[in-house]
Amino acid sequence: MGISQKSDPRRIAVLGATGSIGQSGLDVIAASHGRLTAAVLTAHRQTAKLAELAGRFRPEVLVVTDPDADRTPLADLAKTTRIFYGPEGLDEAVSSPEVDIVLAAIVGGAGLRGSWRALEAGKTLALANKESLVLAGSLLCGLARKTGGRILPVDSEHSAIWQALASCRPAEAPYGPGMPGSGEQIRRLILTASGGPFRNRPLAELERVTVAEALAHPTWKMGKKITIDSATMMNKAFEIIEARWLFGLPPEKIDVMIHPQSIIHSMVEFIDGAVVAQLGTPDMRLPIQLALNGMERLPGPAAPLDWSMTRTLELIPPDEGRFPAISLGRRVARDGGSAGAVVNAANEVAVAAFLAGKIPFCRITGICQSILDHHQFEQEPSLERLFELDRQARMEAQAWISD
Repeated sequence: MGISQKSDPRRIAVLGATGSIGQSGLDVIAASHGRLTAAVLTAHRQTAKLAELAGRFRPEVLVVTDPDADRTPLADLAKTTRIFYGPEGLDEAVSSPEVDIVLAAIVGGAGLRGSWRALEAGKTLALANKESLVLAGSLLCGLARKTGGRILPVDSEHSAIWQALASCRPAEAPYGPGMPGSGEQIRRLILTASGGPFRNRPLAELERVTVAEALAHPTWKMGKKITIDSATMMNKAFEIIEARWLFGLPPEKIDVMIHPQSIIHSMVEFIDGAVVAQLGTPDMRLPIQLALNGMERLPGPAAPLDWSMTRTLELIPPDEGRFPAISLGRRVARDGGSAGAVVNAANEVAVAAFLAGKIPFCRITGICQSILDHHQFEQEPSLERLFELDRQARMEAQAWISD
């Protein structure tokens, strides 16, 4: 594909380079003092922004997954850089033997294709796209075991659990799907959640929530879709599903606690009663850096906690009546099969409808619940069938919204 052979630095393919996670990943690469390099950058259609990033990071390959995107901003780069258009270009870039690590930062179900291709090629997958495991957790983990690929968590909550689990595993033990060898020592995983902007808002007022209010996250700076998911706590539902596949535990051993300060990123409670937590500033660059460096601790761009400040760290059990997405997530994690693909598709359509002013905020989770309840469940769908179920669920969700 034209990427030169080098033994060092580690060559990273950043999928979704123009998004918030992709930008954080590039910050980590820029601050790595040459240990990491951006070999491949991808975007869907933001070609002007991709051209700007290419000028800074000098990748050898660019991929624009929308073949109809404006190619003008990349015209000059075509003289020195390999540029691919369409999803097939993503397949070729991700599976290239000259790419060491794939940072999967594409938002939503669209990210599954890149995650699949990376593991199919036996790559290390630094996974920020939680929807990949929501849609196809069983298939992806089976694929990783077959090819020798590794899935390293980039979500701050799952990175925190990964770090905490190091306390009960030999340093040289491999990490990957199911985390074999540690499950018998775990009593439960505790995912923390900020609670978003509405954790104290009276339920009767949620009908009148504006888009601007829902996007005003109190601690994290993220893209629009994940910010709305945080407000509904659908992101926590997806993280329960993700944890179920990453760490090989049943949903009954995965709990959630509201932590408004976003300092404790998650915890592991062991069978001896000890609880190990990971603390840090709410900055995605830390978990990204750990994944890209294979959990090696190095200086980086994330600011340390300021321990000169007086801090109060709250942990509050969630009100699942206020946040019904949590119980929905447990159900999907327990059922597996086609459930994740259907809920994710419905959620993407519902969030887009809310952002467009077509439905009230409080209908988002209800639409997801309704689509899940009415779909024909399949226990072991193929990857192709999951894509078809995704398409059907989007159509059904659009119909619900139009009613």
